[in-house]
Amino acid sequence: MAITFDRALGIHEHALQARVQRAEVLANNLANADTPGYKARDIDFRAMMQKAQESVSGLQMATTHHGHMDTSSPGSDGELLYRNPQQPSVDGNTVDAQEEQSRFMRNAMDYQASFQFLSSKFSGLTKALKGE
Repeated sequence: MAITFDRALGIHEHALQARVQRAEVLANNLANADTPGYKARDIDFRAMMQKAQESVSGLQMATTHHGHMDTSSPGSDGELLYRNPQQPSVDGNTVDAQEEQSRFMRNAMDYQASFQFLSSKFSGLTKALKGE
């Protein structure tokens, strides 16, 4: 039985990539917290992971005709979505800096957890290849 990275790593490789994308979007929101008219954006992480899980398992829906509609949820492929503000500012900016910082830090902790999990997977694969 051959060992493939897809089977060994599972969905965690995709999770790490999605966390990086989300960190970029959240950092961009923080950088534009004082920009008049700027609308806060985010990525639907769950939808991205659902799509990655389907691709890893091989059970994704296929469009067999050009007239078929794509019924996958918006944001499932990394599409940016607008965030609904709790309290929009007078200048039209929808970024709440404290909320964005909280989301950014949570994303950073989740990234670190995914990274450590992948690191332990690679360590285990290395030990298996060495016969330890």
